[in-house]
Amino acid sequence: MDANTPRTTPVWQQVVALAGWLVLCFAAAGVGSSFTLPQIGTWYAELNKPSFNPPNWIFGPVWSTLYLMMAIAAWLTWRKSGWSSAPFALILFCVQLLLNTAWSVLFFGLRNPVAAAVDIVLLWGAILATMIAFWPHSRVATLLLVPYFAWVSFASILNFTIVALN
Repeated sequence: MDANTPRTTPVWQQVVALAGWLVLCFAAAGVGSSFTLPQIGTWYAELNKPSFNPPNWIFGPVWSTLYLMMAIAAWLTWRKSGWSSAPFALILFCVQLLLNTAWSVLFFGLRNPVAAAVDIVLLWGAILATMIAFWPHSRVATLLLVPYFAWVSFASILNFTIVALN
């Protein structure tokens, strides 16, 4: 299929697919939050953090926005090319989503910032690979992942700084 010609998909399938990507992304967010939220006022509060550490209240709105943008990006790629024409790109997206969830489990659930630092490097690479893989299918999808990539870049610096300070 020509990269400039969208697939013909019935509207109802597009709506169902968008809902599916939203459920997938926000399920990952829910799993991550279930490990994160119980630690915010306890273990995490006791860690030494750098002066540039954002206030706790900012993480919820930022991550909610990023998960929404991620779901739309995956949906746009699926909508344009489908699983048959973009399997690698969509599988990469799912891999980065798993790494994203694993970070919360490692950092907060296991209280292991060092393991989380290893994971976040893999996550950073997986997001970059996903962006590159999305580009031929949907440039808008790629651009929707730029804020996520930037936030994870910042989170990487924060993670490594917390490891160094503790």
